[in-house]
Amino acid sequence: MRDKAELLAWLDSQGIAHATLDHPAVFRVGEGDEIKAALPGGHTKNLFLKDAKGRLWLISALGETVIDLKRLHTVIGSARLSFGSAELMEECLGVTPGSVTAFALVNDPDQRVTFVLDAALAAADPVNFHPLTNTATTAVSQADFRRFLAALGRKPMIVDFAQMTLI
Repeated sequence: MRDKAELLAWLDSQGIAHATLDHPAVFRVGEGDEIKAALPGGHTKNLFLKDAKGRLWLISALGETVIDLKRLHTVIGSARLSFGSAELMEECLGVTPGSVTAFALVNDPDQRVTFVLDAALAAADPVNFHPLTNTATTAVSQADFRRFLAALGRKPMIVDFAQMTLI
């Protein structure tokens, strides 16, 4: 499993421009507002979920996006959703609670986790994610975020959470 330094080196090796700001640990959306104020672009919340059939899901959305977990399964074609355990998150994505991030997909080469991207986040530029630790935030342009996903062979499932529709 890659750590922060290895992720940033990997981004460099892929020609993905990034800027990282180290800061005190942030565990939840709403914490670190002063940090976010210093960083332009979309700030994220990321949810690691497991459905009733055992499929794993990573949702990346703008921090202010409302996600209706009781209805989401009907949109993405999953069974009922609940939060995945910390142990499963660490096993599959190499991160701990509070550090969940789309960048953790770099630690899922077998693509056990299905990636769902908020349509509003897909329109934000730049986008800000934790670099596998909640003690830093890394910004990439939307184009470089898409390059990141393409380098991993990932095509996100894009959901408009305001309309609860798949795009």
